[in-house]
Amino acid sequence: MGEADITTRRIEARVLHAGKAQGEVLVLSEPLSFWGGFDPVTGKILDKHHPEAGVSVTGKIVVMPASRGSAGTPAGVAESIRLNTGPGAIILYRRDVNIAVGAIVACELYGHCMPVLVVSDENYGRFISGQPAQIDADGAISLSE
Repeated sequence: MGEADITTRRIEARVLHAGKAQGEVLVLSEPLSFWGGFDPVTGKILDKHHPEAGVSVTGKIVVMPASRGSAGTPAGVAESIRLNTGPGAIILYRRDVNIAVGAIVACELYGHCMPVLVVSDENYGRFISGQPAQIDADGAISLSE
C-alpha cells in the first residue's frame, strides 16, 4: 500500500481548549486519573489497575471518555505539559473541566497550549491506537486511515 492509498477522515470537535497538535493516537479504554494514576515526570500511566498501565502518553493524541478523580487533575495535566511529558492533545467523549483547566493553566503559565476536544458518540469510536492524527486550532481533527 503506497502513500496514494492513504485516506484522511476529517472530524469536527467541540473545543474546550484550543491548540494545534500532531501525533499518534492512543485510545485509553478507561478514564485516567492524572492525580495519582499518572506520573507527570515520566508521562506513564501508574495506576496498576488501569488497562493501559505502564503506557506512556507523552506526545500522543490521547482519546479517552473523561478523566477519573479529583480536583488534582489540573495540576497533573499542567505539570506534565511543563515537563514535556504530557499528551500532545486530549480528545474526550464527555466534557471534563479538570482536564481543560490543566491545559489552560499550562498555556497561560508555560506557553504550551495543548488542545482539549470533545467529539460526538458517533465519532468517538473512529479512533484507533497508532493512527496518525493532526488537530487544527479550530478543533478539526484529521485522521489518516
